[in-house]
Amino acid sequence: MKIVSMRRTIWLGGGLLLAAAAAPPLRRWYLTWGATDDEVGRALPGDDLLPDADMLSTRAITIGAPPERVWPWLVQMGSGRGGAYTYDWIENLFGLGMHSADRILPEFQKLDVGDVLPMGTGGPGMRVEVCDPGRTLVFRSEDGQWVWAFSLAAHGEGTRLISRNRIAETGASLGRRLADRLIMEPGSLVMERKMLRGIRSRAESTPA
Repeated sequence: MKIVSMRRTIWLGGGLLLAAAAAPPLRRWYLTWGATDDEVGRALPGDDLLPDADMLSTRAITIGAPPERVWPWLVQMGSGRGGAYTYDWIENLFGLGMHSADRILPEFQKLDVGDVLPMGTGGPGMRVEVCDPGRTLVFRSEDGQWVWAFSLAAHGEGTRLISRNRIAETGASLGRRLADRLIMEPGSLVMERKMLRGIRSRAESTPA
């Protein structure tokens, strides 16, 4: 009886957590962490590449360093490059080969539109669609279902860094869509918040 009661408690607790994750106020918080209403509603380069996204997040952070000191950390990101400045061990569970750098890597400081960065060994690569040094960096997955845009803007003596993800779920089952809504969306905040804070700490420690 105790085991049955424990199982019911676990299922009930899990159900309550999932219901909370789906609640509109909480969902808006984890999809727009750190961003102002203006930043959430603002059109950004790359929006036109996937206008009818099923999943959309806009997150942001203020960095106490000018855009030119933030840009080198962005442009070197990627699998087999500078990593993603997040939880490498989680990334590598999916075979992404991420190893976050703690220094600027000169060999990865040049990107051009059309360059394709690998995403581990099995996933579609990320193609550079917009590369405006110090301002905008936009990637689109080779299958066309993910657009990831970074926007930098001067903010006093620092920078506002906006990260926007647009994802399509073409052909996904109802179960897959539900799992993405209840698990992947809130889970993405954990990873992206760590990434944004990682970029901030690195940029702020970069010598002027």
